[in-house]
Amino acid sequence: MSGSFGPQSTTDDVLQGFDLKGARVLVTGVSAGLGLETARALAAHGAAVIGTARDLGKAGRALAGARADADAGGGSIDVIELDLADLKSVRAGADRLLADGRPFDLIIANAGVMATPFGKTADGFETQFGTNHLGHFVLVNRLRPLLRSGSRVVMLSSSGHRYSDVNLEDPGFERTEYTPMGAYGRSKTANILFAVEFDRRYRDRGVRATAVHPGGIQTELTRHIDPEVIRQTIERLNANRPQGEAEFAWKTIPQGAATSVWAAVTAPADLVGGLYCEDCHVAALTTADENSREGVRAYALDPERARALWAKSEEMAGERF
Repeated sequence: MSGSFGPQSTTDDVLQGFDLKGARVLVTGVSAGLGLETARALAAHGAAVIGTARDLGKAGRALAGARADADAGGGSIDVIELDLADLKSVRAGADRLLADGRPFDLIIANAGVMATPFGKTADGFETQFGTNHLGHFVLVNRLRPLLRSGSRVVMLSSSGHRYSDVNLEDPGFERTEYTPMGAYGRSKTANILFAVEFDRRYRDRGVRATAVHPGGIQTELTRHIDPEVIRQTIERLNANRPQGEAEFAWKTIPQGAATSVWAAVTAPADLVGGLYCEDCHVAALTTADENSREGVRAYALDPERARALWAKSEEMAGERF
């Protein structure tokens, strides 16, 4: 079953036949786009989904249709307030869930920002690294005691990891030139490396982690990028793509969220644990140039790099796990 899906598969395709009643799931960033669809699909198959959002009002309005699907499928969707760009908010949200005490079968770290102008989080970290990586690093680690044996953590990464490896000597761009996509690449590489190290630490306890690339989807994530730049980038990718690689085509949101739920539910844990997935399969290592959209860079799966990032992240967050 794990090999029968591809880039056009949707969330409902990969979850067909699955009954998730009794499963409890955390999905970050459920007020729009992939997070909204991920929460909808899992709840429609019976899961009890806890979503996070910065704006509870926006999330409530966005989730109206998803909650109807959840009711029909025997699932549920509840939302808590949590801002990944503020570790005080992250810790408060995690503490609330820890106090509740009910275990999770799945965490999907979906929320994030992309190609933002240079800025800093509430804690003084570069916006993209602080939000996409450090916020999730603290949240997932704090919730680790609630993860049952057999549970999974899915980190939303991107083919954008190929823009840059992490820079552990200068994570805040204090000595290196800031570029929006370079910073995005660092944060998405960090998402993969976190999955690699989390999987190494906890797989013997029955908890697995993986990272996924959803594909190109038109969502709020691209709001900081000029549409003309997007158009030119697509033209360049298609004109210079490696032989045998298909032309770029936008995915629908259900197609984009499919790899997340495939890696979370459908694929065997040993197939995806500690690895990077795309288009509902495990990605191959690649050394292709930036015009290729497929595969994963070796530096993003380097176990020594993953350990070093973990230590640096603990130092930056001021918390050891």
